[in-house]
Amino acid sequence: MAAAPITGSPVQKPGSAPRQGALSDRLLASWLRCRRRAWLDRHGPADRRVWSAHRALALDEQRRLFQLLVSERPGHGESACREGRPGVMGLRLSGWNGAGQPLEAHPSLLWRLEGTSQWGPFRYQPVLARQGHHVTREHRLVLALWGRLLAEHQGAPVDQGLVLGGAGAGRPEKVNLAGSLGSQLDQSLTRLAADLERQGPPPLVSDRKKCTLCSWRDLCDGEARQQGHLSEVSGIGGKRRELLLEAGIGSLADLAAADPQHLADALAAHGEQHREMAPQLVAQALVQQRGQARRLHQGPGLPEPALPELARAPGVLLYDIESDPDARDDFLHGLVRLRRQGGAAGPGGEAPDPWPASAAAAPFTPLLALQEHGEARLWRRLAALLERYPDWPVLHYGETEAISLLRLAERQGVTPEARARLRSRLIDVHARLRRHWLLPVPSYGLKSVAGWLGFEWRQKGVDGARCLMWWRQWRQWHLRPTDKTTDKPSNPAAVQASRQLLQRLFRYNQDDNLATWAVARWLLDQDQNLP
Repeated sequence: MAAAPITGSPVQKPGSAPRQGALSDRLLASWLRCRRRAWLDRHGPADRRVWSAHRALALDEQRRLFQLLVSERPGHGESACREGRPGVMGLRLSGWNGAGQPLEAHPSLLWRLEGTSQWGPFRYQPVLARQGHHVTREHRLVLALWGRLLAEHQGAPVDQGLVLGGAGAGRPEKVNLAGSLGSQLDQSLTRLAADLERQGPPPLVSDRKKCTLCSWRDLCDGEARQQGHLSEVSGIGGKRRELLLEAGIGSLADLAAADPQHLADALAAHGEQHREMAPQLVAQALVQQRGQARRLHQGPGLPEPALPELARAPGVLLYDIESDPDARDDFLHGLVRLRRQGGAAGPGGEAPDPWPASAAAAPFTPLLALQEHGEARLWRRLAALLERYPDWPVLHYGETEAISLLRLAERQGVTPEARARLRSRLIDVHARLRRHWLLPVPSYGLKSVAGWLGFEWRQKGVDGARCLMWWRQWRQWHLRPTDKTTDKPSNPAAVQASRQLLQRLFRYNQDDNLATWAVARWLLDQDQNLP
């Protein structure tokens, strides 16, 4: 069947309210990511929606990419189109589909081309800025909606859209808007409309890893916990959940009650890795159901301690990196220096505890890695600090810090022998935890584990994305041209705002280090409590 035509309509005035019940480009994008998200965007309780830094980061990246494409400031709205400005933002398009449903779109940017339109001897095509490395189905269908409504409004065809992306300037990627993409758009809009007419939201998605980016994550997390959704079990993603459902395991409770061997046999047909994971998944579900941690080593004799390197260490360095993954920039290296403490024996003559319960009072050293200063300067500062405490292990949470530090050392010409010594000092607390314990947590990320232990970050609701946003804001201020008459660096308000951004960054990084120590200290306590 041929695609139902979309009838054009006059463009609404910029700033006017969206039409009641319109299927918008933003709803379409939400639906392509998650059907439930689109329903919540339309019907969800506004007070349950949480602010996400990812939206702000996306808009910041969009601004940067558009500046690379358009040399002059883009015009705004219909008047800019009539003037033939090279770039136009703020144009609101509307129309209807064949079923009489209103459509609305807000192209991020329009780029002028040769041709003829209602405005003169030129026409426009839509431009989209993306994050990530590839053009996705979401990008193509949103461009298709923009192109179709724009073609109706300008009276000229829109054969292609442009996608901008990448850490550097890059070249715009052309997306063909002809062919089967139109019918795909019609089918998607029809299904989107049907989902929005539901009395309740669509079910939770199978793989909820990307839910951390969504403004409805708290609401859906609560429902997942209430349901005992399989995604709440650490180690279960979308694919593994489908295999468990096929095996008759539909919830956390079902998994906790399953026989590990029977489940392994059921999963064996799908690959050896799934069969081998079956006992671990059942054990993890049991731990989460009971709410109690379980030591993994059950053999004879005392289990191996999780952190034997700390038995005689004079102190430890806690190490955490903040990064901008799109720019491949490790912009902040933070270290906490925690010295082994002395003390008198206890009342029963027992040896004093050599390690403090908290690292909050320990000195913290933040090292900013400014690209204009070069890596050599950063390495000299890091190497000097590491050499000052040669016998101190370096504790970090996750493999990122070890990989980044060792690669940095290699790029700076450090000998293989020196890199091997550095590698021997690096201790991944996350890996040690996973090797020795099962915890009643849905994720073994630092925030989940440290939060279960009662650790609290001083800045509420802050995550890596917001930290990255602060960094980019600070960089924009730090690198902008100085107007000697109106915008001096010595301006007290500007200097104070800049300092506050850095203080927030440093505080977040320091808290990540303190959280790493909270996990390490818990591991030490469990080993001390062994009979």
